[in-house]
Amino acid sequence: MENSPTSNEIQVEITDDIAQGTYANLAIIAHSSSEFILDFIQIVPGAPKAKVKSRIILTPDNAQRLLYALQENIRKFEEQQQNGGSTNTDAFSNLIPPIGTPGQA
Repeated sequence: MENSPTSNEIQVEITDDIAQGTYANLAIIAHSSSEFILDFIQIVPGAPKAKVKSRIILTPDNAQRLLYALQENIRKFEEQQQNGGSTNTDAFSNLIPPIGTPGQA
């Protein structure tokens, strides 16, 4: 039998530059009837300008899925903190996938 993913698994690849991430300390969200636009911005205190570091455009369905995934991950994070969990970002042993369980988008 071949080692192939099942029909609901998605194999995600990430390049080294994307894996480094982009820091943002502000998000601005806008929407129309057909899309949600999320602008992630880095503000430097005292600077007269702030740059959009990343723009993500989602369908309303996918924006709602993102909302649910964020709510679930925040719930798990808060539960870990209540149980004396560590906030050490170098410890990835309890890393939760960014899009939830396989098959979700």
